[in-house]
Formats: sequence, structure tokens, C-alpha cells
Amino acid sequence: MDKSRAFLGHVKKSTPANPLAPSRSPRRRHPKMLPDGAKPELLGAVNTARDEMVVRWLSDTSLRIGGLTGLHLVDLHLRENAGCGECQSPHLHVCHRWGNPNRAAAKIKPDWKMVDGVITGGEIYRVSPAMISSYFRYMTTEYAKYATGHGMLLIQLAGENVGEPWTADAARGMLRRAGRRAELPGRITPKAFRHQITNDVLDVSGGNSMVAKVVGNWASAQMVDEVYGHPDLHSPEFTAALQQVWGDEGHE
Repeated sequence: MDKSRAFLGHVKKSTPANPLAPSRSPRRRHPKMLPDGAKPELLGAVNTARDEMVVRWLSDTSLRIGGLTGLHLVDLHLRENAGCGECQSPHLHVCHRWGNPNRAAAKIKPDWKMVDGVITGGEIYRVSPAMISSYFRYMTTEYAKYATGHGMLLIQLAGENVGEPWTADAARGMLRRAGRRAELPGRITPKAFRHQITNDVLDVSGGNSMVAKVVGNWASAQMVDEVYGHPDLHSPEFTAALQQVWGDEGHE
């Protein structure tokens, strides 16, 4: 009888892990995230400093592809305590602009302005040291060689329009081809990076949807919970919570 009650969780508050149970991935796994190990594989498969920068910037932020390909050099505040006064750490401003020559546009349209050459407002994204390193590598090699003075960040590196702004569709095509060269399953899309970093931030923050909301510039923490807050039915936390509920019911 005691053995049966223990099995049902009415006496024991915890149980040892079953060594025969299948291993599980983290408790939030959005179906449209990147394949496992995609970032290093993609970095090894790209052909230019520009493409490496795109992979790193998509990996280390939740930038949308329209926002990334719509960036101007003045939007980048890649040093501490930039003049905008809105973020002490290195960051960038995604500003919705009408009339970019490559037709790239940010999806979200918060107000922004330029005063004395300094951008304020827009969507603000923190920038990692790896992003800054990849930026300078690109700027001092490919950008310095081909840019034509339009002031946009990403440029075409070949063809008739070399030096002109690079399009969002061209960036998507680059990611697809790099994914095929890396032999990654499925199609690599820019949106998958956004899902990936949101999931990763939730994992390392203990499921703090507010942190993930700010990192990803999501509309609300509730949206993060609804999209990514799917518990793993085999996680220790889920099992312990269920056993505690069952145990309380058993003593009523």
C-alpha cells in the first residue's frame, strides 16, 4: 500500500530521475527556431565579412530583416555613453524610414529624430562585442572598398549595382544558400533567429518574460508567454509542481 501511495506521489515530494527516460530539449522550443548548432555552422559557411556580420547581428539581437537592411550608419551607437543618452551600452536605433533606396523598412514605427547629427528614438537594441568586431571587419574591408556614399549599412558586393544598398530579399537568399552549404535541415530564415534568441533569453533568465520582452522588443510580456511559454511535460519543475498538487489533494 505504501509503495503504491509513493508511486502516486502522495507521500514522496520528489523522485529520482528515470535513467531510461528520453532526453528532452529546453522547456520552450518554438517550432520555427534555428536547427541545433546553426550559428557556428552558418558562420563557417558564409563567404564575406558582410554575410558574417549579418549572421552575428541576427544571432545576437532580435532584429527583423527589414530593420537590419534598413539601417543607416548614423543609427549605430557602438560605444559606451553615446550622445543620444538613451542607452549607456553600445546599441543601435532601428528607425522606420520611407524611401530607402533598397525599399527596406522597419516593421515597428516608434517616433525618432535626428538632432545635431545624433539619432534618438526608434527601436533600441543592445549590441554585443562580437557584433562590433564583425562590423569593423566589414567596414574596413568590403564597405571601404565599395560604398558609394548613400549612408546605408549593408551594401551589394558584386554585380552591376556594387556598392548600392543591399535588399532584404538578397539577405534572405544569402541565408538560404549558407544553410544549404552548411547542410542544415530546413530553410534558414531571418525570423528563426528572432525566435531563437527569445527562447534562449527565457531559458537563462528562468522564464522571465519581461526580460525577453525587452530584449526582443516584443509588444508585451504576455505575447512572449503565449508564444514561448510551453512547459516541458517531463521537466523536473513540471513534475515537482504536479506531484505537490497531487499530494495536497491526497491529504484533503
